[in-house]
Amino acid sequence: MGPAELVQAAAMARRFYLEGKSKIQIAEEFGVSRFKVARVLETALERDLVRIEIRVPSELDAERSDALRARYGLRHAVVVESPADASEEAADPENLGEVAADLLGELVTEGDVLGLAWGRSTIHMAAALHRLPPCTVVQLTGVYDAGTADRGSVEAVRRAAEVSGGEAHPIYAPMLLPDPATAAALRGQTGIARAFEHFDKVTVACVSIGSWEPGVSTVYDMLSDDERAHYASLGAAAEMSAHLFDAEGRRIGRDLGERCITVEADRLRRIPEVVAIAGGRRKAAAIGAVLRSGLVTSLVTDTAAADHLLLETGPGPRPALERTDPDGA
Repeated sequence: MGPAELVQAAAMARRFYLEGKSKIQIAEEFGVSRFKVARVLETALERDLVRIEIRVPSELDAERSDALRARYGLRHAVVVESPADASEEAADPENLGEVAADLLGELVTEGDVLGLAWGRSTIHMAAALHRLPPCTVVQLTGVYDAGTADRGSVEAVRRAAEVSGGEAHPIYAPMLLPDPATAAALRGQTGIARAFEHFDKVTVACVSIGSWEPGVSTVYDMLSDDERAHYASLGAAAEMSAHLFDAEGRRIGRDLGERCITVEADRLRRIPEVVAIAGGRRKAAAIGAVLRSGLVTSLVTDTAAADHLLLETGPGPRPALERTDPDGA
């Protein structure tokens, strides 16, 4: 390209890429056909006169995010760079909660009902919230330890409601009870029953995922050795909101739910948007199991877990996109 051609190409590229003018408008301005404009713009790219860069914040991995979304039929997948000093034994990185807080700021709209389940990652997420449209916030599970309610999921519900300016419906009860009768009695108590009444109204839910091993599953840590062995014999590989799944994403140990204060799996499946927050190599297989269940529509994870998930060759996922669209389409 000679100097006149270079100058013209630069001007056309500026009009198209920076000023947002159409090829027809550019053609009219320069007195040429729109086909010539298209050729000039194409040549500008080939000759490196124009460079197109797609930039996202350095902590986000756009390529893995898109691959994970497509692989598991998710509505949204956000992959965060794993901390350089993270070990395989580490719990979910706190930065997952920060990214999940930003994602909820996008997904929640005015008038929604936001459900929060117990989990360290959801607690980190709530602490990082800075913006939410006016919405009602309801707790979806009991707490790990009723004595720590103010520092756990109850406080997460309060925090989210404070940010949004909406109503809060916490649950002041343990997640796991000694027997079904005690759990049923608690569900009938006024405050807990009021929270349960909102479960069918939840439009966006935020949940955590745990592996079936100590330190990475709240329910595992609450059970006796005999109970852990029993559910392990059934093939327990993952836990989410006190629901157990085998490696293929099938629900097992349904009797456990009768002893728990938690949202039922069928109700979770009816929620238009269920966002799971979980990461780390140690949780990767459990995340895959829950994704295959079809209960989760979106995922916030890290590169350590994503790399494992993208290499999995097990049973195909049950795409969450097959459920009803949140807009009713």
